[in-house]
Amino acid sequence: MTAPELLGARRLRELMDEFGASPKRSLGQNFVIDPNTIRKVVDVARVTAEDRVLEIGAGCGSLTLGLAAKAGHVVAVEIDDKLVQLLRNTLADLRNVTILHADASSMPLSEVDASVLVANLPYNIAAYLVLRALEEAPQISRITVMTQREVGERLAADVGSKAYGQTSVMVRFFGRARVAAQISRRAFYPEPNVDSVLVEVTRQPPPDVDRAKLFEVIRAAFAQRRKTLRNTLGSVGGSPAAAENALVTAGISPQARAEELTLDDFVRVTEAFD
Repeated sequence: MTAPELLGARRLRELMDEFGASPKRSLGQNFVIDPNTIRKVVDVARVTAEDRVLEIGAGCGSLTLGLAAKAGHVVAVEIDDKLVQLLRNTLADLRNVTILHADASSMPLSEVDASVLVANLPYNIAAYLVLRALEEAPQISRITVMTQREVGERLAADVGSKAYGQTSVMVRFFGRARVAAQISRRAFYPEPNVDSVLVEVTRQPPPDVDRAKLFEVIRAAFAQRRKTLRNTLGSVGGSPAAAENALVTAGISPQARAEELTLDDFVRVTEAFD
């Protein structure tokens, strides 16, 4: 199959004019228009003919075209009515693309026949969607997303980093995340006022621990970052004294703070509460 021509800035604007579409700030829409960036995303995602790819927020189809040239199949999800019409026109000749007119933040991700997720995500829902895919869609083994730099760094942060927090630990529960590349603002239309990064998450076997209880501990620990774990985890154990006992049992100082703990530390604390 001949690779489809990728959409540049001029062609994307022509299509949007033709279908009466425009970027919606309410949906955080910034469309990728740089072919080199699209190729970089597809390369980092390691998409092959064996992969079935879920793309969230297909927009005008610029990234979809790049994915379709490599993947066995692409499920392109888009919520915007006019963009769905545009996609059906732009992607009409591609037999390996299915367009879903749906809201990815509420659709049942577990039911999507896909092994890889690749997307250009708005910063306000990026972390939520990545974690939701990790929690609810075990069939997805790899995730590659473009998003705002601060959000991407939070997804991939290690303990000791300023970006390290609740999201970082929860993502680490499911696998390994890394910032794979910096993305220029000029790669998008309209050009955003923030820098972007490309983040890759590779799923790994999770620790053998009660996930719901672990996540309760993580959320409580980071709820008030300036307080010691003895105080923040009092809500989990029923009292600061109970939290202190669990921390000591886990080999953690009750005076430590959430950002000092690794995933393994949180696992031990969770087990100590049982």
